Amino acid sequence: MIGLAAVLLMAMNGRIAGISGILGGLLQLRRGEVAWRAAFIAGLLAAPVLWLLVAGPPHIVVEASNAALVLAGLLVGFGTRLGSGCTSGHGVCGLSRLSPRSLAATAVFMATGFITVFVVRHLLGGA
Repeated sequence: MIGLAAVLLMAMNGRIAGISGILGGLLQLRRGEVAWRAAFIAGLLAAPVLWLLVAGPPHIVVEASNAALVLAGLLVGFGTRLGSGCTSGHGVCGLSRLSPRSLAATAVFMATGFITVFVVRHLLGGA
């Protein structure tokens, strides 16, 4: 679905579907930039609501504490700002455009994820 959304946004609006960039652009309030960004984010937020109405809630088991989830979210946000984009922007859109910067960013995202899982599960003994 994100690939389809990225293609449609590029074809219809000439924009790259990096979610963090789209959300960050909403905070800067530039003329002509707010409506499409708000519509894109609204679509992202509406999709799970529609899913709940059609299929009901999925069975999800979260084995991390709330503190760990908040810390993880903050680290993802920091990494997104540090890397000038998120996995959707670099991983989906950047790689499809053969961007060397996105290739490097995606490699760093993936390596960091692998190392984090190894440390948490095997060295710290967590879930």
